[in-house]
Amino acid sequence: MNGENLKKMLFVACLVAAASPEVSTAMALVTGVLFSLILGNPWHHVSGRWSKMLLQVSVVGLGFGLSLGEVAQAGGATVYFTVIGIGITLTLGYVLGRLLKVDGNTSALISFGTAICGGSAIAAMAPVLKAKDHEIAVSLATVFLLNSVALLLFPALGHWMHLNENIFGTWAGLAIHDTSSVVGAAAAYGKQALAVGTTVKLSRAIWITPVVIAAGAIKRSNHRVGVPLFIVGFLVAATIRTVLPQFHQVYEGAASVARQALVVCLFLIGAGLSRDLLKKVGLRPLLQGVALWFLVSCVTLTALLLIGIR
Repeated sequence: MNGENLKKMLFVACLVAAASPEVSTAMALVTGVLFSLILGNPWHHVSGRWSKMLLQVSVVGLGFGLSLGEVAQAGGATVYFTVIGIGITLTLGYVLGRLLKVDGNTSALISFGTAICGGSAIAAMAPVLKAKDHEIAVSLATVFLLNSVALLLFPALGHWMHLNENIFGTWAGLAIHDTSSVVGAAAAYGKQALAVGTTVKLSRAIWITPVVIAAGAIKRSNHRVGVPLFIVGFLVAATIRTVLPQFHQVYEGAASVARQALVVCLFLIGAGLSRDLLKKVGLRPLLQGVALWFLVSCVTLTALLLIGIR
């Protein structure tokens, strides 16, 4: 057996292990990162697509774990945080980008990804800005790196500050870039944190559409964007649970499978952190991303504690 086949077998074995309830989100992510950096991802060109599809299916499955009332309560309670937060983040991102002399499109993509939904937001905004490939690559690499850090750092900080699950889930949903890292960090914190974090994050992700449309109008771009289908699927699943409550055990089983599928997804995401990707992260864009994320995280948590989300 040659080395490449052995590497593929080990990769598959790690995927299977990630499906076990004994493996946590953090363990899966770290394993994926170490596998990629030490051995190399044998399916580097397709694992990113696998993780994206698995994440979307998992988010839909998580919808079966919530009623429409719970979704509305979590989303409605934070709508003002979301709207104000997006405006402040985009403004701070612009200022930091100018101060650090980051390329205009790269700065805008990092800001937009931080404000709304990480890689998904960057992918949606890039055509409007007519961003070049290297600008997209740098912004995606910056956000991806910070997502990986957030998944490990946020639960540790939450426990250190003794945050309850509602506050932590809300904070994660508002302050972490990508959906994958929000649900990963929230799942590591608790079941209620996962429910709140997922709902808040998806409520935030919906803003991709109006913000891209507004940017397109300013830039006079014809690029069109719709609401991500996995968000629609999440709401449909919550509706089914609400309308047909007699199948409660089936819904809980589906939500449980979805939570474990997220662990597998995070292994795949970690395996996407290659040496080449790290090389694409320039110092100035990284400083902008870190500074912006730090400010947004601190301001968001302070606001939640002062207002008293319970």
